[in-house]
Amino acid sequence: MNSDIKIIFIISITCLFFAACSSATYEKIYPTLGDGKYDSEFPYKGSSDELQAISGTVQRINSTGFYNTYFFNFEDSVTLNDLRNSPAERLAVETGYADQSSSGTATIIYYFEGKIALLTCAHVVNYPDTVISYFIDSEGISTEFIETVLIKDKQIIYAAGFPEGSRLEILSMDEKLDVALIGRRYPVSMNLKFPVFSYPIGAAKELDWGTFVYIFGYPMNYQMITKALVSSPNRDSEGTFLLDAVVNQGYSGGIVLAIKDGIPNFELVGIVQWVPEEEDYYLAPPRRKDNDPYNLLVPYNGELYIKRHSNIKYGIAKIISIESIIEFLEENKSNLYESGFYLESYIK
Repeated sequence: MNSDIKIIFIISITCLFFAACSSATYEKIYPTLGDGKYDSEFPYKGSSDELQAISGTVQRINSTGFYNTYFFNFEDSVTLNDLRNSPAERLAVETGYADQSSSGTATIIYYFEGKIALLTCAHVVNYPDTVISYFIDSEGISTEFIETVLIKDKQIIYAAGFPEGSRLEILSMDEKLDVALIGRRYPVSMNLKFPVFSYPIGAAKELDWGTFVYIFGYPMNYQMITKALVSSPNRDSEGTFLLDAVVNQGYSGGIVLAIKDGIPNFELVGIVQWVPEEEDYYLAPPRRKDNDPYNLLVPYNGELYIKRHSNIKYGIAKIISIESIIEFLEENKSNLYESGFYLESYIK
């Protein structure tokens, strides 16, 4: 055997040796990576490329409902029956116009021939048609007399950066489950391209205590990825579970991915529904034009309004299971198909 052949032989044997040692090392350190279960350990290798690609399918959603508002006097004793028999503007002592806004996260799960569909939570995009509040008596008990009525005039849903004004519409929705599918049709001639989430559908019911997951969302309008561990798996028959995630407002609708037998085996196991919060009320002056600040050194003598503030209880997040989502999509299969949305990857 000449010297060149010897060198090649030694290099080959060395590579095989280190490859075998590497494989053996991984099997020794991570013995459960090949068990067919979701991983509970931190990923053993980098996944930045995969996470970046997934992030491209996750979008920031903003929704605004616009309402005609009607205010009534307590002395007029206006009831719901009165409103059924007479227009609100005739009984009201004052009218106005108001809006309510919310933001959240949605993921593109379908795009074909101009039709795009995104998965999110219903509460992010759903506003009631009518909102009624009642006067409170001296003992703090609600009366039958109406104080205000808000009647929805229109609603706008949009995904930042989408073509044609970014406007979207609700394709299907389940308020009780808190899941919605939003989207729209674009002209095929526009030849648009959207990245679509293409990783496998998982099984939330197979998650265990301590399963490691990634969460994607838009807290405070910033796109972010965070990690968490599963707690209380299978809280109900639908596979709902909790996470110890520190998430902020805007994460609702964000996808939750578990890993089965190592990177890059991501699977969709649910979406973020809510985090616990407590509401506080306080008195505050009206907002100034252009949000100019008040002078803190000058006593304020103007009108005061009741404001609401939500205190988020960080570290707990409830997740809607993928099983519930699939059931929702299958229940709406006929309507989606009639509209030309064939979500074969999610609907059997």
